[in-house]
Amino acid sequence: MLKLRGGRTLYYGKGDVLSYRTFASPLAVSAIPESTYTGCSNVIFAHNIKFSVSGESLLPSFTEGDNALVVATDSMKNFILRQTAEYEGNTTEGLLAFISEKFLERYPHLDAVEISADRIPFDAVVVSGGEGGFAPSEVVYRRSRNEHGSATMKWQRIGDSTELVFHESALSHIQLIKVHGSSFFGFVRDEYTTLPESFDRPLFIFLSISWTYEDASNAINGDRGRYVPAEQVHDIAHTVFHEANTPSIQHLIYKMGHRILKLFPQLAEVRFESNNRTWETVVEPAAPDSAGVYTEPRPPYGFQGFTMTRDDLQEQRSET
Repeated sequence: MLKLRGGRTLYYGKGDVLSYRTFASPLAVSAIPESTYTGCSNVIFAHNIKFSVSGESLLPSFTEGDNALVVATDSMKNFILRQTAEYEGNTTEGLLAFISEKFLERYPHLDAVEISADRIPFDAVVVSGGEGGFAPSEVVYRRSRNEHGSATMKWQRIGDSTELVFHESALSHIQLIKVHGSSFFGFVRDEYTTLPESFDRPLFIFLSISWTYEDASNAINGDRGRYVPAEQVHDIAHTVFHEANTPSIQHLIYKMGHRILKLFPQLAEVRFESNNRTWETVVEPAAPDSAGVYTEPRPPYGFQGFTMTRDDLQEQRSET
């Protein structure tokens, strides 16, 4: 959260604001080779929202117990839910911007807001369309527990206007297993090393991917050809994992980042957080495509973090 003058941290807010909006504006995006996703109907536009506010005017509520300028968090919840009905756009980022600007307009004594949302995914069920055909239902959906898109924004009052001072879109909780075609060898070996080298291993990763735009209005407005949907980002991750025989998770996420930045020149940065959750081998397979048995790994797990910018693309071009 943004700090007050003198560096003091001061904020309060509401979490787990569950909002199930129906029939938001449809989203259409440009196709890419790695994905079949070209948009969605937004029949169910659902989010779990976290919202907080900050401002010099709130200091007496902490130091003196004076609530005269405190907007109750229950009022925040009601504001978010009712404004969601008024939103005419089609993206999570646009919804967060709309709520933030409306809130700062309604409560001019507050200096800043921070808002984040996890998209709650619902997929249309497939039903019989008659004559032996099947099609997605237009009225029945099922809750998905798989990876989901999210976004975070910070808005600050500057003079008579509000400005976006931070934005980030993300795809969280990806879990992917590649049964063979990954390796890990050539690392430092010394008296502390017990891990054997692996030239073809099953690799199970947990992954979160975040990105920022050169111009945040591309995220807020949801313009076709400029908006980057989480669904296409996860399809890129799937495709690169499928194609690449990489010597490490570090190199795998680098290749994913390179592909994302190349396909989406409107992005300024892409960031990765990954975990190695590779299964422990119980029965070694005789060949890559033969039977093996595995179990969950022991609790300590490896993790990686990496940020890439457009400079990484320029550096690779200069090396080729």
